[in-house]
Amino acid sequence: MTCRSQHRLRLVLSCGVLFLALGARAHNSSDSYLTVRVEGATLTGQWDLALGDLEHAIGLDTNGDGEITVAELREHQPAVASYALSRLHVRADGTPTDLRVSEQLAEEFPDGTYAVIRFAADLSHAPGALEIAYLAFFDVDRQHRGLLRLEHGGRTQTGVFSPDKSTQRFDLAAPSRWRQSLDFGGNGVWHIWIGYDHILFLLALLLPSVLRRETNGWKAIEFFRPALINVLKIVTAFTVAHSITLSLAALNIVRLSPRLVEPAIAGSVILAAANNVRPFFPERGWVIAFGFGLVHGFGFANVLAELGLEKGTLALALVGFNLGVEVGQLAIVAVFVPMAFALRASWFYQKLAFRFGSAMIVLLAAMWMVERIWNVQVLRF
Repeated sequence: MTCRSQHRLRLVLSCGVLFLALGARAHNSSDSYLTVRVEGATLTGQWDLALGDLEHAIGLDTNGDGEITVAELREHQPAVASYALSRLHVRADGTPTDLRVSEQLAEEFPDGTYAVIRFAADLSHAPGALEIAYLAFFDVDRQHRGLLRLEHGGRTQTGVFSPDKSTQRFDLAAPSRWRQSLDFGGNGVWHIWIGYDHILFLLALLLPSVLRRETNGWKAIEFFRPALINVLKIVTAFTVAHSITLSLAALNIVRLSPRLVEPAIAGSVILAAANNVRPFFPERGWVIAFGFGLVHGFGFANVLAELGLEKGTLALALVGFNLGVEVGQLAIVAVFVPMAFALRASWFYQKLAFRFGSAMIVLLAAMWMVERIWNVQVLRF
């Protein structure tokens, strides 16, 4: 490899590390949960909106103390209702519906307090199709996603709204189950790409994949094949582990509060990266990937658990979401591992990327852990 090519690879790898550092809000995904029910000519629904999202959109923190109370939410109920009705539009067989808010509540979910908006509309007839335009929060947060559960005639459909798919049409008579799975597949890819804690955990395990541990330190491996086999073991172990706990949690067999899971995920990142700086685990990255992957699966499950899907529909969502996570994960591997192998013998990789990079991951994850345990903001970017 020429010096020029090596310089380009180093530049790309440096930009990747910088991207992660600047974007490191670590898995603070923004989701809302929308349920729509159609029974004959009556449409009812419920929309759960996180108070943090509403604060960014319309402002709820009246006294500016950084905490949004239920009393402040009640004070802003007219503004919340107005915002919701202006950002949700439903057409029944092409005819606009007149949505009205029937009730407003506050409800505590595992990941925080949500404003619960119940709404209804009277339709002229039992519709065969619905077109839903979801426009909430995209102007203030492009990472926001709206998760839909649509119930009609004993069947449940799902959907995921994003800035690029803010308007979607649903056939009530013959719902497409493949489409539902694909929607959650795309959400799985997106979820892993914005979950910087998951990415850094994976990178902490991949960094030593092009090196071998010897008595006098880490040395570059000679051939790509052993590195590839090691990476495949790590990715497979992580996939199997988080698939197990993702399924158990989403099916409501085993549930852990995000207040426990999120600090534990940060802790797993710390241990995986610290093991690169001062090894204390046996040299079996796949064992670490499996053990801590069980914890990460509970983190993934929070996206699906609150939808309350029936088992048949949930199975499709689970398969699609999990496959999406794997596609997103493999994309990261496909970019990182060849670059790491090309630079493995250089000072840049062994000292800066591997040792210094691992130390920075430890520091960043430690700040995430402080934030998640004590509910404070340490990182201001």
